[in-house]
Amino acid sequence: MTIKTALITGGATGIGKATAKKLASQGINVVISGRREELAKSAITEIEAVAINGAKVKFIRNDVTDEASIQQMITQVVAEFGALDMAVNNAGIYNEAATLDQSDTKKFSDMIDVNVMGVYYCMKYQIAQMLKQGSGAIVNLASIAGLNGVPMTGTYVATKHAVVGLTKSAAIDHAAQGIRINAVAPGAIRTDIIAEQIAANEEALASMHPINRLGNPEEIANGIAWLLSDEASFVVGHTLNIDGGFQAK
Repeated sequence: MTIKTALITGGATGIGKATAKKLASQGINVVISGRREELAKSAITEIEAVAINGAKVKFIRNDVTDEASIQQMITQVVAEFGALDMAVNNAGIYNEAATLDQSDTKKFSDMIDVNVMGVYYCMKYQIAQMLKQGSGAIVNLASIAGLNGVPMTGTYVATKHAVVGLTKSAAIDHAAQGIRINAVAPGAIRTDIIAEQIAANEEALASMHPINRLGNPEEIANGIAWLLSDEASFVVGHTLNIDGGFQAK
């Protein structure tokens, strides 16, 4: 039986690492990418500990804002594993809480580079490879901020709305070619990206969600793994809310 291969950007921490562990535990080869090599070494050990059925785990140092390195990474994955069956575009940053008039232009530009252009570059070369194969599944990390306005986060919200738009349009373009593209929209999750906000006022963050708690990375990973699987074979261009009821309000 051929082992499938998945690529996860930002796979050394948080939702990315939880997803890598979930997929490896299902016997899927996992390639994680990111900029922090030391952090990745620790993540690889954790992922390898749960891998089954001969699934391999690999780290590729990569910066999603560098288009050439993205193209090279896809080429490297295919050369080593023979195909790219699944991709999770998880790398993202959140660097400022401010109203639009008080926001920092450079910080917004940095978020666009990672959250929008990074997803664009990854999708561009992932889709190209999956077209050669005639199949593949991609999940992009959006956010409740990709579906709503959120106070003091207009610049971040804009980047996540862009991710939803890229997901929907690309899904339509390639649905008949054997490629399924979807997104997930997590609520507030216990990850490094919002660690400062959690430390400052966890109760307030939790109260935004009807379930009255923060989510865990594993809960998002479960949804991503399902979207990537054949069980979601008729799910195309969808943004899956995994948000403790936030969107139901």
